[in-house]
Amino acid sequence: METHQAKRVEITIEAIMQSRLCETLIDAGVTGFTILPVLGGSGRSGDWVRAGEIGRASGMVQVICIIRSEKLDDLLDAAFGVVERHIGVVSIVDCEVLRAERF
Repeated sequence: METHQAKRVEITIEAIMQSRLCETLIDAGVTGFTILPVLGGSGRSGDWVRAGEIGRASGMVQVICIIRSEKLDDLLDAAFGVVERHIGVVSIVDCEVLRAERF
C-alpha cells in the first residue's frame, strides 16, 4: 500500500485556550485536528492531575494535527502566537498517511 509523507504536530495547552488555538489553526489553513483531554503530567512546575478540578481553567488539552510539510511553517507561526503567552508544548514528528488527499 502506498503511503505519503506528512507532519504530525501535537500542541499541549491550557484547556481554557483551546478555542483560541483552534480558531487560529483554522485561520492558518489547517483543515482538521483532534482534541484530547490531558489527564495529568509533570513539568517545570511539578506534577499535576486533572482529577478533582472544578473547571477547565487549570486543565490541559492536546490538539493533534496531521498536515502536509508545506503547511508546517504557517501552522507553527499561528500556534506559537497562542502558545508563547501560555503554558504549552509544541512537538513535531514525521509520519506517513494512507490518504494524502485528506491533508
